[in-house]
Amino acid sequence: MKKFRHITAITAIGVTASLALAGCAGGGGDNGGGDDGGDLGTITLGYLPSWTDGLSMSYLAQDQLEKLGYTVEMEEMTEAGPLYTGLAQGDFDVYPSAWPEVTHAAYMEQYGDDLEDLGAYYEGAVLTLAVPTYMDDINSIEDLAGQADRFGGQITGIEPGAGLTAQTQDSAMPEYGLDGEYELLTSSTAGMLAELDTAYSSEEDIVVTLWRPFWAYNDWDMKDLEDPKGAMGDPETLNFIAHAGTSDEFPEAAELFGQIKLDDEQYGSLEGLVTSDEYEGDPEAAVDAWIEESGDQFDWLVTE
Repeated sequence: MKKFRHITAITAIGVTASLALAGCAGGGGDNGGGDDGGDLGTITLGYLPSWTDGLSMSYLAQDQLEKLGYTVEMEEMTEAGPLYTGLAQGDFDVYPSAWPEVTHAAYMEQYGDDLEDLGAYYEGAVLTLAVPTYMDDINSIEDLAGQADRFGGQITGIEPGAGLTAQTQDSAMPEYGLDGEYELLTSSTAGMLAELDTAYSSEEDIVVTLWRPFWAYNDWDMKDLEDPKGAMGDPETLNFIAHAGTSDEFPEAAELFGQIKLDDEQYGSLEGLVTSDEYEGDPEAAVDAWIEESGDQFDWLVTE
């Protein structure tokens, strides 16, 4: 099924990235770099492959940085907390798709003195609780109250360390009186999507934690639950967040990141290709295809 091939693709990309890191651990820092790259130094990008905004933007950034003349190393992480810790410590240089205003606000507050914002590439990112559209009578988070039996007493979530998890558990559930009725089930993004696919295929009731932008909305007909109390947080931007001093060390890269802007359609087409069956396990080819299809829309695009 298409959904599971998407999930498999994400896993395969992660394995590929890990093997590439193992291959370069002892040496010359040329992982991911093109034959003509490296003159401007080596930049390491940290990302969470299960959050496909970060996956997509990391490989777009790799492509663009290599064309500028950098060597690019990719460091896959599994949780936001260690990612921000590593970024603050300088273990890698840039996180290409941070959610600094709401989702990752606690990490920004904790590590802010050691981080540098290189600019936002996307406006209007949101965290949501969502249900399949066939659930006609559930349209607001308020509608979940008193309905726990329909959902097995569970809201199906993602990684325990994700900002979305904290926002749901610490804000939305108590705000709407759900914390005594529901348990937030955490595992992984892939695990959440597998649960969603199983329920969806049988038109069973399920409520999941989601976010926009995310390719899952293209594969399942989902509706975000209204949030009249604003407990899931305000819309925010997606940003390039770097280790402090990165703009001084890599000024050309910092200038590029400050120029990258994508709207919904442009971002959606990028993520759609990177997570597609056609380019499963080959995000570099997906980025090449996206640039070929959409490149004439961008004055910031670096071409060879």
